[in-house]
Amino acid sequence: MFRYIGSVFGAFFSLLTLSLVAGAGLIAAVFLVYGRDLPNHEQLAQYTPPTISRIYSAEGQIIDEFAHERRLFTQAQDIPDLVKNAFISAEDKNFYDHAGYDPMGMVAAAVDAAKGGRLRGASTITQQVMKNFLLDGSRSAERKVKEIILAARVEQALSKEKILELYLNEIFLGQNSFGVTAAAQTYFNKTLVELSAGEAAYLASLPKSPSNRHPVRNKDTAIFWRNNTLREMHENGYIDTATYEAERDAPLKSVQGGDYDSFKRALPPRDYFTDEIRRQLSGDFGEDEFFGGGLAIRATVDEELQEEAAEALRRGLERFDRGVGRWRGTGKKLPPEALVDEATWREALANVTVARDIHLENTWYPAVVLAVEENQLRLGIESVTETDAEPHVVPRKDIAWMKGNFFDNFEVGDVVHVRRMTQDGGFIRWTLRQVPEVQGGFMAMDVRNGRVLAMQGGFSYQHSVFNRVTQADRQPGSSFKPFVYAAALDSGYTPATIVVDAPIEINTPQGLWRPKNASHKFYGPTPLRTGIEQSRNLMTIRLAQDVGMNTVAGYAERFGVYDRMNPFLSNALGAQESTLFRMVAAYSMLANGGKRVEPTLVDRVQDRWGKTIYRHDQRRCEDCQLASLNGGELPKIVNDREQVIDAITAYQITSMMQGVVERGTARKAINLGNAPVAGKTGTTNDAKDVWFVGFTNTIAAGCYIGYDRPRSMGRGASGGGMCGPVFNSFMRKAIDKYGAGKFDLPPGGYFVNIDRFTGARLSDGASGPNVVREYFREGEDPIFGLAAAIDGGFAMGANLPLFASGESEDNSVAKTVTTSTGKKVTIAPKANFGSLSSGGLY
Repeated sequence: MFRYIGSVFGAFFSLLTLSLVAGAGLIAAVFLVYGRDLPNHEQLAQYTPPTISRIYSAEGQIIDEFAHERRLFTQAQDIPDLVKNAFISAEDKNFYDHAGYDPMGMVAAAVDAAKGGRLRGASTITQQVMKNFLLDGSRSAERKVKEIILAARVEQALSKEKILELYLNEIFLGQNSFGVTAAAQTYFNKTLVELSAGEAAYLASLPKSPSNRHPVRNKDTAIFWRNNTLREMHENGYIDTATYEAERDAPLKSVQGGDYDSFKRALPPRDYFTDEIRRQLSGDFGEDEFFGGGLAIRATVDEELQEEAAEALRRGLERFDRGVGRWRGTGKKLPPEALVDEATWREALANVTVARDIHLENTWYPAVVLAVEENQLRLGIESVTETDAEPHVVPRKDIAWMKGNFFDNFEVGDVVHVRRMTQDGGFIRWTLRQVPEVQGGFMAMDVRNGRVLAMQGGFSYQHSVFNRVTQADRQPGSSFKPFVYAAALDSGYTPATIVVDAPIEINTPQGLWRPKNASHKFYGPTPLRTGIEQSRNLMTIRLAQDVGMNTVAGYAERFGVYDRMNPFLSNALGAQESTLFRMVAAYSMLANGGKRVEPTLVDRVQDRWGKTIYRHDQRRCEDCQLASLNGGELPKIVNDREQVIDAITAYQITSMMQGVVERGTARKAINLGNAPVAGKTGTTNDAKDVWFVGFTNTIAAGCYIGYDRPRSMGRGASGGGMCGPVFNSFMRKAIDKYGAGKFDLPPGGYFVNIDRFTGARLSDGASGPNVVREYFREGEDPIFGLAAAIDGGFAMGANLPLFASGESEDNSVAKTVTTSTGKKVTIAPKANFGSLSSGGLY
């Protein structure tokens, strides 16, 4: 009997043993099979997660940030224990005790499921790290086995703190927030050390289902899971009873609920400057590195001047737009059902996509038309509560500038822009505004080092992200002429060289081209200086022909105006397209004495570890390694930049461009007191593009205005009249801050007085409005007057009806001129000499 019982137990034991051995063998075989060709877990030790790249001002303030995944990496030692313990309590309370996987947790999960409880995962934090970093997110037994194998391996390779660091920085917590640091900022606008136990518990409750635990939309669910995590923290001994009860009963406050300001409010709205940094650095470093490399970027922007550039350009664009007199509005409209009450229209208006980044004298607000009446327009204004002192109405006198009345231009539900009209700080009325159809760009840079101080690529970045400073290729018109004259001055010509201002005929594949001056007049033999001051097209063509267009093209390319310039004569008048960015950079080289300068929006870029990976200033400091210097000595800075043109040439062309401002085509627009300013206007055929680019000895700045789809802006449009005031307004602020002195006089030359109309040499004591002191090279013995007149190989223009400066022309009388072929032609009254696009007018 006992032997039988013993044999039965023996057989059972043997069967059990064999089963265990077989099971162990099977498990070993499974792990052996799935343990092959797994991802290398050792790479986690060098893992650097995608992190936010930030742009800082010169004062160290964050002005923008870029990221595909908004993550702020924080090392384990900098994450408070309260936060760590909250996530451990919510996700893996045995984290510090298991070897990567938790068998007891698996058994408990299985038992709960068998009893009909909630099916829950038994993944440890280590397993979740494996899933997030090394495996896909599929739900399969195979993936689970691989996850356990990798978790066991990584526990041997990395410390618990390193594993927790990876987890807390990688995990997605909703609202495009990855990692606990970014989430703390997103939900509470706090740093990790500022979080309360309840806030930490809320964040720890999010990993399983962030979209279903929103603090406002799913408030009850969010509070339930927050409290569940708090209970776990209390049971695990991480918080005391008093803290648990206080945090459990506290309301769930959040940024989303309006209890805290969003961190985004501390950031200025994205603008053309920072977006251009994004565009350029994404090209230089690659998009992945820019959006995920955790770069610290120090921008060159001067925030005061950037604001002034935006306002100055907006004033210029709005001034022209209101002169057109046509109301276009925003093109957006709220449906009738959205206007039933204030709460409804406010919610609907908040969801309308219109520009909200416009600050011109006062902030522009989106508004909705609530009623159209004979003598006023009743509005609902976003973010503004109506009061008796400031009623939300626009009176009829406010639309005196536009064609038609209220009924002609407005309907109930129209979304419009308005701003407060004030005087001496007191409210006058609300006034209607619209984003102009005409657009433009403005840019300013330091002429000594290329640092771009301001860049405004249009009226409003939120209205149009297209940057007209860097991306708009437009004809520079006569603003290109200084480079033609610079090529001539470097080729042996002088400011007193005489060029014939007379008609020209040029055969082109498109037909006969007859360029003309803006005035339709011919002025005969004229010095170079007067030619550029008065922007004489015919003189420029003759000069370019005499110098050679290949030479002119070489200079344009050397200055960076073009990568490759086509050597056609029409391009001497700025017919070939360029960008404002290139033009301002080129003018900067004239301003600094002819030295190469590369424009930059960035001073320095550092990687996530603080290593400098780009620095714009490449000058060398030879004495900076010395322990000390002798008294009164300064470190020697070596500047070996390329000399683009001769320094005397740069000074001569700068002096001639000062004449443009003092008595030429910009004299009515530019008034900066005693500050020496040089510049050049540009107005293309039919006024499709208007320009002014100018500089002091410290800052170069330029303005361009035109329709995005080029068309005429009308007969009254000009570079001096439209862009000149924009430049003038900006430079007043810039000069106040950066100063402006005399342009550096290079050695190797001498001054001579000449008559600016005839080019004749005058005595050293000569004075008067026609006397100009010109700077000539030593060893240069110029021939003054008509003895060395330049005609460019065209006919000299005998028997021309020539006009002296200030003399008027009678366009009602027919005139006879001699063309370049020697043929005499009678010009009808008010004849038009140009039929092809010639680029510049004046």
